[in-house]
Amino acid sequence: MTNSIQILLLVTILLLVWQQRNAKTQTFNPKSRKMVLDTCALIDGRIIELTKLGFVPDELVVPEFIIHELQLLADGSDAHKRERARFGLDVVRELQESDNVTVIIDDSIKSNEPTDDKLVMLAKKLKTGLYTTDYNLNKVADIQGVKVLNVNELAQQLRPIALPGERKNVKLLQKGSNAKQGVGYLEDGTMIVVDDGASHLNKIVEVEITRVHQTMAGKMLFANLIKQKPATRKPQQTAKPSTDGLAGRFRSRRTPRQK
Repeated sequence: MTNSIQILLLVTILLLVWQQRNAKTQTFNPKSRKMVLDTCALIDGRIIELTKLGFVPDELVVPEFIIHELQLLADGSDAHKRERARFGLDVVRELQESDNVTVIIDDSIKSNEPTDDKLVMLAKKLKTGLYTTDYNLNKVADIQGVKVLNVNELAQQLRPIALPGERKNVKLLQKGSNAKQGVGYLEDGTMIVVDDGASHLNKIVEVEITRVHQTMAGKMLFANLIKQKPATRKPQQTAKPSTDGLAGRFRSRRTPRQK
């Protein structure tokens, strides 16, 4: 009897340990995460590369009303919007064929509300995040408490940080808001405003970073122009007249003494 009780207790303990481990595994299961995609995200197209690299959830939700919106744009009269919408539809098809993610076409929202409101509504309903590159939708979703993944903000945050005192070479392309300022861009697209740079447009100059300003569109750098010192000329040395020729001529005039 005692052995049976001990075996029963051991089995119960093992069952509890297995349940705890299983619960932890489900908590950290990445497949339980979802992300809702909007029109801008599909037209942007970078979602494909992010899925290949594993930086997005394994389950992507494309609302049916977004597919309908892309279809309307693809049949529209605007050539540019028509081309971009067709590209967005191609992105949906490529995501469906991908082995890295699962695409769900959701048709649960039948409201006549604006598209942005329906996207926020769906994200709240599914208790998931929203992937978009739309600045206004980003702000609305943030106010509504919906987590937003904006690939533009991600790119801005991953840009190299330039610290005050660092020197950069930059080509000045245009004048700034101040008549004396010149504006250029670093290789990563960061705008840099250079004091006294207006007179050096279309030239590559060396500048020194003075401060970094964070804006809604990203980081903006301010810098001072490093003025090149003019090269100093060494004074030319005047050649001294040689006395060898005079001495030779003087010696040649002397005749040897006759004995």
